[in-house]
Amino acid sequence: MAEIDWAVLRDSAVAAMRQAYAPYSGFPVGAAGLVDDGRVVAGCNVENASYGMTLCAECGLVSALHASGGGRLIALSCVGGAGEPLPPCGRCRQLIM
Repeated sequence: MAEIDWAVLRDSAVAAMRQAYAPYSGFPVGAAGLVDDGRVVAGCNVENASYGMTLCAECGLVSALHASGGGRLIALSCVGGAGEPLPPCGRCRQLIM
């Protein structure tokens, strides 16, 4: 199993957060996950005027995971606009499990 470098995960989540599209809430979010083969995948939130259609950062992360060959997530870092840690919402917790 890959060693967890939390600083690298947080930095990757912050980099993803900077790509977020959050014009409605003003709340950018980034997420980065460590895959069991050592890869780091990341995603950001993408808002929509129809708020229910907004994609969470964790959704983007799961899409990136699948697009890059799949695998099992073993660690996750999720951050807000100031780089502060955020817990995933309930829906996203189900998605990433």
